[in-house]
Amino acid sequence: MNMPVAIVVTVIYVAITIYLSWLGYRRTRSAADYLLAGRKVHPFLLAMGYGATFISTSAIVGFGGVAGFMGMGLLWLCFLNIFIGIFIAFVFFGKRTRAIGRHLGAHTFPELLGKRFKSKWLQIIAGAIIFITMPLYASAVMIGVVRFIEQTFHINYDIALLGFAFLVMGYVFFGGLKGVMYADGFQGAIMLVGMLFLLIFTYYRLGGVVDAHEGLTQLVSNLPQKFIDMGHAGWTSMPVFGSQLWWVMVSTIFLGVGIGVLAQPQLAVRFMTVNSGKDINRAIGIGSIFILMTVGVTYVTGSLSNLYFFNNFGKIAMQMAVDPATGQANIDTIIPIFMNSAMPKWFTYIFMLILLAAGMSTISSLFHAIGTSFGRDIFQQIFRESTHKKTIVINRIGIFVAFLITIFLAYKLPISIIAIATALFFGLCAACFLSVYCGAIFSRYMTKYVAWVSMSSGFLMWLFWILFIHLKESSALGVCSFIFNKPSLAQGTVLVFVDPIIVSLPVAALVAIVGTIIARKKANTVA
Repeated sequence: MNMPVAIVVTVIYVAITIYLSWLGYRRTRSAADYLLAGRKVHPFLLAMGYGATFISTSAIVGFGGVAGFMGMGLLWLCFLNIFIGIFIAFVFFGKRTRAIGRHLGAHTFPELLGKRFKSKWLQIIAGAIIFITMPLYASAVMIGVVRFIEQTFHINYDIALLGFAFLVMGYVFFGGLKGVMYADGFQGAIMLVGMLFLLIFTYYRLGGVVDAHEGLTQLVSNLPQKFIDMGHAGWTSMPVFGSQLWWVMVSTIFLGVGIGVLAQPQLAVRFMTVNSGKDINRAIGIGSIFILMTVGVTYVTGSLSNLYFFNNFGKIAMQMAVDPATGQANIDTIIPIFMNSAMPKWFTYIFMLILLAAGMSTISSLFHAIGTSFGRDIFQQIFRESTHKKTIVINRIGIFVAFLITIFLAYKLPISIIAIATALFFGLCAACFLSVYCGAIFSRYMTKYVAWVSMSSGFLMWLFWILFIHLKESSALGVCSFIFNKPSLAQGTVLVFVDPIIVSLPVAALVAIVGTIIARKKANTVA
């Protein structure tokens, strides 16, 4: 890559982003402007902003790398992203969230829950969960951008991380949600155009659509034995039913991300930024196309990278991603390596902008959600003397604290972590918030006590599962080994591969349903 050209392209992109942030700053005159962009966001900006926030470098680099390992079975996740993440979210959740949020005067996701159930402490605890756990997802997104910068520019990872982190924090720190959404619209457009080029060039490199898919199917004969033992059946097939890879793909990736999207605080709050339910309807088509052209292209490209690598280097993607120093494969480097070896040099600049756009749009929304959770949902609820004029200042303090935590995690998290950290956070949100969120917007009988027990039981079951059952986390955290002298209580069984969402979400939902039925009977009896 030509460094002077890359610098010029980056400077132009950053200048436009900073201008949009400044424009948002100039138009931010109240807490409502800072928190909800004045509730007058255009449907196009809603769709592009929602999509750009949803689809981050975690999806492009992290899950693109997973596709390079597991194959095109991940396209089922693309279907779930569109059907659940767009259609169900917009039609059923979006309209109710907008209407109830406006009626209650809620400005954040925790505030929506708190005001609906008339519980200040429910809002505080929900805000605390977001403030404490969301930096894990933010760090995963940040790692995705930085890995590409590291591979492309041969810049030290630590230096690239600091530079990118300060850039993102700067524009979300001042612009509020208006600045974030203005920039999201611009960044989403870059992602759409860039991913279309990526799909075309990938098939061109592999001789066309038919040859590419036939070649990838035939590549199954070159699967390493250790992949076959894990249940791998080729890059155009689902893993063997019930195998280790099947459980990872279905429980962690499909359900964790596919369902967890409904309870993402940084996405739910977007529905409260539009003026009417009709605006939400108008955004569905744009949002669906955006998801198809981003994650759909990513999963196809990641899978096809195996054929390109094998034809040109005699290796599959996971073998290309092996770090010579450690001998370990880093899934997070598959897409950056593919981009830098398969694509024209000029396209590297476009892909760099795609990742900058994807990373900055998502992280800015995450930082905004973290800041509002700290300022409005925690600080302002505990210290009642805080006025609305102080809200923006306190939010910015929260953003800065989250910024420091995110950088620390991005330094400390292990390799091949992007997709795992993303799925974990999505699953946690589903376990803690989804049942309570459904009760808040769909049921008038759920009480604050039911909401408390549902949220608590979901969180505790999720925590128990990652500490003592799910091998990926329990072995890394070491709590189970310290207490029971083994990495997982389910060692030797298939449960070690079953994601926490499989048990934590049903527990939280069962508590919510049973509690609401009991509360409804009591209400009818009193009446």
